[in-house]
Amino acid sequence: MERFGDLIYDKEKEEKVLGEKHTPFIEAPGRVGRDESFEVAIVVGKEVPHPNTIEHHIKWIQVFVKEDGRPFNPIHVATFDLGPAYGEPSVKFKMKLKRSSTIHVIEYCNLHGIWEASKKIEVG
Repeated sequence: MERFGDLIYDKEKEEKVLGEKHTPFIEAPGRVGRDESFEVAIVVGKEVPHPNTIEHHIKWIQVFVKEDGRPFNPIHVATFDLGPAYGEPSVKFKMKLKRSSTIHVIEYCNLHGIWEASKKIEVG
């Protein structure tokens, strides 16, 4: 049986199959204080801009956190719904963490499917 997770692409697969950039780039500090607000920026196509036309665009970006030591993960943090042609696949928001966690980002390209990236954030 095929699992949904098998349909999600990452940077390793991107380098093998596409010239354009689909893997989300996560910009965030590597260490933060407990309950300290910090900024997270996510860009799809940081090195090579992703097309943004009606025919080919990023439809949404979702952010989840896998919190260390939590029995059930992930925790949904945010969803950004993007329209074609006028918006750009780049978002910024602020968040807080109570424990060291991994931020997981998935995004959907209407032509090339779902792509993911992650970044570990230490709390302390």
